[in-house]
Amino acid sequence: MSTANPQPLWQPDPERIAKARITRFQAWAAEHHGAPAEGGYPALHRWSVDRLDTFWKAVTEWFDVRFSTPYARVLGDRAMPGAQWFPGATLNYAEHALRAAADRPGEPALLCVDETHEPRPVTWSELRRQVGSLAAELRALGVRPGDRVSGYLPNIPQAVVALLATAAVGAVWTSCAPDFGARSVLDRFQQVEPVVLFTVDGYRYGGKEHDRRQIVAELRRELPTLRAVVHIPLLGTDAPEGTLEWSALTAQDTEPVYEQVPFDHPLWVLYSSGTTGLPKAIVQSQGGILVEHLKQLGLHCDLGPEDRFFWYTSTGWMMWNFLVSGLLTGTTIVLYDGSPGHPDTGAQWRIAERTGATLYGTSAAYVMACRKAGVHPARDYDLSTVGCVATTGSPLPPDGFRWLHDEVREDLWIASVSGGTDVCSCFAGAVPTLPVYTGELQAPGLGTDLSSWDPSGRPLVDEVGELVVTQPMPSMPIHFWNDPDGSRYHDSYFDTYPGVWRHGDWITVTSRGSVIIHGRSDSTLNRQGVRMGSADIYEVVERLPEIRESLVIGVEQPDGGYWMPLFVHLAPGAVLDETLLDRVKRAIREQLSPRHVPDEIIEVPGIPHTLTGKRIEVPVKRLLQGTPLDKAVNPGSIDNLALLAFYEKLARERA
Repeated sequence: MSTANPQPLWQPDPERIAKARITRFQAWAAEHHGAPAEGGYPALHRWSVDRLDTFWKAVTEWFDVRFSTPYARVLGDRAMPGAQWFPGATLNYAEHALRAAADRPGEPALLCVDETHEPRPVTWSELRRQVGSLAAELRALGVRPGDRVSGYLPNIPQAVVALLATAAVGAVWTSCAPDFGARSVLDRFQQVEPVVLFTVDGYRYGGKEHDRRQIVAELRRELPTLRAVVHIPLLGTDAPEGTLEWSALTAQDTEPVYEQVPFDHPLWVLYSSGTTGLPKAIVQSQGGILVEHLKQLGLHCDLGPEDRFFWYTSTGWMMWNFLVSGLLTGTTIVLYDGSPGHPDTGAQWRIAERTGATLYGTSAAYVMACRKAGVHPARDYDLSTVGCVATTGSPLPPDGFRWLHDEVREDLWIASVSGGTDVCSCFAGAVPTLPVYTGELQAPGLGTDLSSWDPSGRPLVDEVGELVVTQPMPSMPIHFWNDPDGSRYHDSYFDTYPGVWRHGDWITVTSRGSVIIHGRSDSTLNRQGVRMGSADIYEVVERLPEIRESLVIGVEQPDGGYWMPLFVHLAPGAVLDETLLDRVKRAIREQLSPRHVPDEIIEVPGIPHTLTGKRIEVPVKRLLQGTPLDKAVNPGSIDNLALLAFYEKLARERA
């Protein structure tokens, strides 16, 4: 792969660099903590990982983190897993999230949007009042620090209030989106045994109402630890017997009381996609999330009180938790509850326009869908406030970068970011002071000692290797739930390189310091010893208008052979004839290499995804290797289980 001196697609101008918060932070850290004053971001990043303790101390001072008891040192035990951050310190995440209420009580903290696309504000003072009222009611229900509180909720203001009230009490928040079926929710919530459940009666999506009362009834039956269920009548139905009314719990004018908890006290539980077994219940800490998100949102995303932060997400994806943390920087956050493409593909651009979003985040898949559908954002919407479009979920192909540049505007900061539920943050991505190169993430994040390693643990530059992090990050899990000896946590990240986090992505770190993501390493394609990322193939194949979506799998055969099929879901009216087969193969051969050309191209009725929209490669690979469906995949983690029957049948026929 050539990474030699291409021209950047975008370069921040000197004024933008001077105004960026990260520039001011660097100058301040140089004066107070010995950071390099010159050398820009690369020098700052080097210092942040060489002087990890000093860097994180500087972050807490710059953002005025309020420790109610002081810390003994920044980093106690540095070993991974199990690094100890800020031992001795106590604080509260919710207290920091609501700080702006003191200075800007009448300004919007939340802008709430449904499928009518009309924004409704919730002010800082109103958000703070509701959190105070609900936190007092949770305490009255007997909720104590460490208890779990769950939400089966869409992306609505009540979900934000419930999360913050839970954190204020020192309890542990966990949520699922209401499009998850009962089994998927129970696979998650039964692990953590919640004492309170917040639910809606249903939700609206794609112009239709979806009644969830039967599923809520099943959750109540199957979660014996519940002491209270709170009903939010989104569709206007009466509260079921034995439930509490949301409006009654949030009616009081009560000052929030913030439980001061240890830095490593659990804040929330997030879940892995769970495609091959029970989802991992990933526990992150109040302090770790607080400082990591202040760094990521305040420095990397350049967010502050004048910004409006919109990311299309649901409460079942870590990006929702990340979005809520926009409040930490005093930013107004935009909550959209609805279909990403209702009433048309341009829906998210319309929301960005109507809310005055300054940073708009979405999935790479949505950008590519807009490109394919012929959407023209700049022509059809006033996007003058949008300074940055960020994407995640999968690698943004080069065509996606070029489309955003051409169709939104030339002076657009395009931030492709990559991280994970596991750290609820980004390993690499947005830097407001660096150029953007097509198809590349700008740089590793501050305090993130990111490398690409070969199998023997040797760092690579301009070559594909495993994404590793060689020093701890504050938001790494404190543990997994129900993993008493830590073995599941260890095996998830530390079994390949002892003491070093291996994330499971193939990446290239370029000699310019940027990062290219090639897809998951556990479903990596390996032809004649050459490792290839699936994302590279998707990018080429899905440029063809006839291909709606694709899935490529590499299957090791019992006889030592290797079979690499490409599954294609065709656009309406397209036919997989010899002409299209030849075009697909030629595109791959010419734009990638002859090695990337699949052994077979097979039309499928659809591509299965996780509930958060990621293509599932590993379970399909297992099916093709003969693993029975019930062992290859956790059915509750898949968006359309019926699609997997096709792959299982194909495996039987081939056997």
